[in-house]
Amino acid sequence: MSSFCINMLLFLVLTILVAANPSTPTSSAPTPDQRNAWYTKWHVHVVNGLSNNKILFVHCKSADDDLEMNNLTVGSETEWTFRTTIIGKTLFWCYVASRSDHVHARFDVFWEDNDLFEKCAWKHCIWTAKDDGIYLMNVPQSDNEFVHNWEWDSGLLANSPIV
Repeated sequence: MSSFCINMLLFLVLTILVAANPSTPTSSAPTPDQRNAWYTKWHVHVVNGLSNNKILFVHCKSADDDLEMNNLTVGSETEWTFRTTIIGKTLFWCYVASRSDHVHARFDVFWEDNDLFEKCAWKHCIWTAKDDGIYLMNVPQSDNEFVHNWEWDSGLLANSPIV
């Protein structure tokens, strides 16, 4: 490859990076110019908000990552961070279960969508498992929004290693 081609490639990469990284404003809230999903370092939290000391089993994945399985005590959480792909196809999903209640849920916890980005305040997607279902924190409004019902687990968990 000629040095001209290499220089042009570097110029294009630098131009894209500079365009995606505007100067930092004095406010901590992102401006519309800063809302670039692939530049953002995202944090996904799954929280055990169940009652009566119930354990929440959590197993989350993406196409590229199989995150560790967790047994969360009430009030604890599992969290991970990542950056999205440039092509806009990042997806994480989770399976959560409460053995004591014989219920489970499977749902997406991160996908590339502006409505989700707004609810997550362009940084933290906080999912909470409660006795009546799964909630997503609308961070700007400080409000948990009901998203998923539990599904009855007719024996699936009976012989599983879930604590």
